[in-house]
Amino acid sequence: MANDYLTVSALTKYIKRKFDVDPYLTKVYLTGEISNFRLRPNAHQYFSLKDDHAKISAILFKSAFNRLKFTPEEGMKVLVVGHISVYEPSGSYQIYVEQMEPDGVGQLYQAYEQLKQKLSAEGLFNLPKQPLTQFPKRIAVVTSPSGAVIRDIITTVRRRYPIAQIVLFPALVQGAEASEDIVRQIERVNQLGSFDTLIVGRGGGSIEDLWPFNEENVARAIVASKIPVISSVGHETDTTIADLVADVRAATPTAAAELAVPRLDQVLVDLRTTQNRIINATYQVVQANKLRLKRLQQSTVFTSPQRIYETFSQRLDLLNQRLYNQSDKITGKQKERFNDLKLRLRLVAPTYTIKEQQQKLGTLKNRLNRATTQNLKNVSQHYQMLVGSLDHLSPLKILSRGYTYTTDEQGQLIKRVADLHSQTIDVHFSDGTVNASVNASVNKINAKKEK
Repeated sequence: MANDYLTVSALTKYIKRKFDVDPYLTKVYLTGEISNFRLRPNAHQYFSLKDDHAKISAILFKSAFNRLKFTPEEGMKVLVVGHISVYEPSGSYQIYVEQMEPDGVGQLYQAYEQLKQKLSAEGLFNLPKQPLTQFPKRIAVVTSPSGAVIRDIITTVRRRYPIAQIVLFPALVQGAEASEDIVRQIERVNQLGSFDTLIVGRGGGSIEDLWPFNEENVARAIVASKIPVISSVGHETDTTIADLVADVRAATPTAAAELAVPRLDQVLVDLRTTQNRIINATYQVVQANKLRLKRLQQSTVFTSPQRIYETFSQRLDLLNQRLYNQSDKITGKQKERFNDLKLRLRLVAPTYTIKEQQQKLGTLKNRLNRATTQNLKNVSQHYQMLVGSLDHLSPLKILSRGYTYTTDEQGQLIKRVADLHSQTIDVHFSDGTVNASVNASVNKINAKKEK
């Protein structure tokens, strides 16, 4: 019967209920290898945990993921704590991870190594280091106000260099909010901008205690600082990310203070030594200049200055004599050249050439006149011949022999009798025109013509 059958949803809910109320599945400690992991920024993480013989789906909610101190990676072996339940839409069971840490390597150490590799790849450890101020006036210290760090620094600075001013910027150095507090105080010191050196540190402790100095935001704040930073975190064997990015690393707070300031008594000794060296060097320079002045005063320039002018005067006379000799020689050569050119000019004088060319010009002029006259004569004869030929071909010449031509009233030439009818015509003679009228019909004219 139909009532004996369950729906898929009902069966899934039943199975999910079994999982949820099972005391062995409400808190499960599981180890396995991460598989199918794709990092989803600011979101839930979905992946699988597997071993050599089985695999289970896993989900890490955003809140739990943000609490991790390391970034999960494909193939990483981890230890997880969570509960097992069924996802009803797909009917698959999975583990809801609440805690996770690397298997075999501490979670903090894993996060430390990952951040160290990341910052190293960006080159933050190899950036140029800022030199410390040799004689600082004001030193900022970011640390806990109640710890031994600030007392050690104050004691050491007062002993070595009491003229320096120490300003404490109190900050949390342990706990979840410590990194943000440290960053805020570092930025505050830089905003004030009236400090020569910045010391960031705390006393020793476990890796958990020192963890704020391994946070990425603290490391980037130290790198961004315009004031040289001395990092003094933990003991000499402890090395944090802050130590790696700082301009100078000190093993202890006392060492940080010793690096930040010189010894005043030693500075005074160095000043006195430098003063004595300057005095001795100045004395040596003065003595050397006195000896040089004495030698110069005993030189010929000052004892017998006229000797210098004697040499130059004699040399000037010699040069003047050489100048006169060279001038006479050059003048003689120029005169010889001038006479030679004058003689050559006389031989090639243009007078004869001009006369010869004038004779040629007269001859050519006569030839041109004769040729022009003959040409005009020939042209005139040819013109008369053409005029005669044209006169023989002229219609007036023909009319003068008794011929006439007839035109109608429109001036059209009448060539045949058939073209005549009762009309007025003009008969043209050589000496005038006669107007006539035609009265006979064309047929009669033709008849007369036939007779």
